[in-house]
Amino acid sequence: MLKRRSWLGLALAVSLLPNVAFAQSNVVIFAAASLKNALDEIATTWSKDTGRPMPKISYAASSALAKQMEQGAPADLFISADLDWMDYVQGKTLIKTDSRFNLLGNKIVLIAPKDSKLTTVEIKGADLAKALAGGRLSMANVDSVPVGKYGKAALEKLGAWADVKDHLAQAENVRAALLLVARGETPLGIVYATDAAAEPNVKIVGAFPADSHPPIIYPAALTKDSTNADAKAFLDFLRSAKARTAFEKQGFTVLVRSNSAT
Repeated sequence: MLKRRSWLGLALAVSLLPNVAFAQSNVVIFAAASLKNALDEIATTWSKDTGRPMPKISYAASSALAKQMEQGAPADLFISADLDWMDYVQGKTLIKTDSRFNLLGNKIVLIAPKDSKLTTVEIKGADLAKALAGGRLSMANVDSVPVGKYGKAALEKLGAWADVKDHLAQAENVRAALLLVARGETPLGIVYATDAAAEPNVKIVGAFPADSHPPIIYPAALTKDSTNADAKAFLDFLRSAKARTAFEKQGFTVLVRSNSAT
């Protein structure tokens, strides 16, 4: 009898412990920094709708996240801001290739601080350099970060790169580049249209033609080593009508058809 009571007591004690060992672990997402506003909202909605733990999202430049994955950092999903870095991790067999799809599109724009006297800036030729008036052009790293690469390609196509390449303030990701302009530390910057819309302390003073740079595409995929059953559910939710609404509210172009179920 004593042994039976002891066993029942242990069972009761275990049942009252926090549901750590038995609960599904949080989905871990590596996502491009420009996705923060939209993806935070989507993750909150998904968690409330499903009762699942809130996903843990690490935001950074796609290049930095890809390198972290290569070095063994654990993640369940990867959403890149360009095809190149998704191709990179696919080449390293770090994603489940059959889960990959193109999720979003975006645009790049030229921004200035909200109180700047500049209203419209011509980006072609030497006009952009003149508009800087001795200041620096804020951009994410032009050699590795997607928005920086898109920006450099556009400036080269428009004949403005040679005049500004020695007058850059390069940041580690798009949100850092955005902040430099928002704080008035640089007179101009190149960011995604979605980031410009999310920051009240900047204004758009120029737009880049779509044909001046490679198409801006955000692919998403499950990581190869993910065993979290909720990861696929969240990836599927990114195709939902609710996710579409959140993405479009931030200015993204959704490239996938919405699920009929959600």
